Amino acid sequence: MKSVIFIAPPAAGKGTQSSRLESLGYLHISTGDMLREEISKKSELGLEIENIIAKGELVSDDIVLKLVQNKLENIDKPFILDGFPRTYNQVLLLDELLNKLNLLDYEVIYLDIPLDEALKRALGRLTCSCGASFHKYIPSQMPKVEGICDKCGKELISRDDDNEEAFKVRFATFLNNIEPIKEFYQKNNKLHNVDATLDSDKITEEIKDILK
Repeated sequence: MKSVIFIAPPAAGKGTQSSRLESLGYLHISTGDMLREEISKKSELGLEIENIIAKGELVSDDIVLKLVQNKLENIDKPFILDGFPRTYNQVLLLDELLNKLNLLDYEVIYLDIPLDEALKRALGRLTCSCGASFHKYIPSQMPKVEGICDKCGKELISRDDDNEEAFKVRFATFLNNIEPIKEFYQKNNKLHNVDATLDSDKITEEIKDILK
């Protein structure tokens, strides 16, 4: 199957869909996970990243591109890019990198979701340090034991940036940057729009059809 680049507002379901594709043999490259890993190291860079994310702002292109390149340089399977690119400049940088590495067999999937639905999802989101994610209000995504990860038994937490004020900043920032990104990939016959408010199983099947 083809590789995939997800572009979508926060809480549109990129992580869920990426995990499902990962089970099919994809390498899941989540810039959010890579940034949080750096934060967990408590390094100088990690503290800088933590402060930027907590404000709902974007981490610099140089930092993110370096993390992505490290993952792609020795790839031997189709990849999923989750959370990158988010600006037109990042699109150009990524396009140059993918051409350089000859990783051109991919499609771009835009998960479309309105602010009110995305906000509802974000405020109920729970995550674990092992990478698992759950939800406070969606029955099919609730943990078996409240506040505890089903996979490893650790305590679940809400992300620092999953508060209404910061989330709205992140959502608005995404919308302010998205149009030239969509236009770039549309001109290159790579862009596919998917309704992210559909049932997650239906979304998965639609994505699989696109990537065949």
